[in-house]
Amino acid sequence: MDKVRVSAVSYTNTLPFLNGIRQSAVLDQIELSLDNPSVCAQKVIDDKADLGIIPVAALLSLPHAHIITDYCIGTEGAVDSVFIFAHKPIEEIQTLYLDKQSRTSNGLARVLLKHHWKRDVRIVTDIEEADAYVLIGDRTFGKKKTVPFVYDLGLMWKEFTGLPFAFAVWVSKKTLSVDFIRSFNEALKVGVSEPEAVIAGLPKYEDFDYHHYLTSSLNYHLTDDKRKAIDKYLVLLKELDT
Repeated sequence: MDKVRVSAVSYTNTLPFLNGIRQSAVLDQIELSLDNPSVCAQKVIDDKADLGIIPVAALLSLPHAHIITDYCIGTEGAVDSVFIFAHKPIEEIQTLYLDKQSRTSNGLARVLLKHHWKRDVRIVTDIEEADAYVLIGDRTFGKKKTVPFVYDLGLMWKEFTGLPFAFAVWVSKKTLSVDFIRSFNEALKVGVSEPEAVIAGLPKYEDFDYHHYLTSSLNYHLTDDKRKAIDKYLVLLKELDT
């Protein structure tokens, strides 16, 4: 039987999922690759992966996609790894540089700037020209004290909508077997049940707490409220480009 091609994100936030997969017999059924979020999404879009944990913004390019698990990369508030870093207060910024590794977070920043902060900013391609920039994932660890103004986009979304947020979900374009989905979901469940198990050996950063990040900042359960958040976000994101 052909193996299921799985693309997962190479950030710390995905390590609990990977830990669960590697402990499971489902590992023998998959061909696993590790990518940044935008590449992961593109692989599923281009049929170079059968299943991926993709940024929710990419769902606009996958209208017939199946969200196949009970788990996501999400947060109930401050996520502590998705930020706008700014050289001036958010009410004063005029230019924004986007993170090349992101889709969802770039879109989230633009949605919040328009609807939450009521700012009309210009997107620039040179970070040196930007009043602020989006940065996500492990590259943000220990960086919060290095710039004057820091805005956690998970927290800002919660303030704006009252909802939690899901940054990425497990998506397949094609129909996978019920048995495979059940086994894969169970592997993810095992991994997120003990997220701190992945901390040993990770690089240390000043002013960053892995335990808090993996057990409190992140919330891996794809709840009804997170599904509502995804739907609301996609409507607002689509409006930006119409």
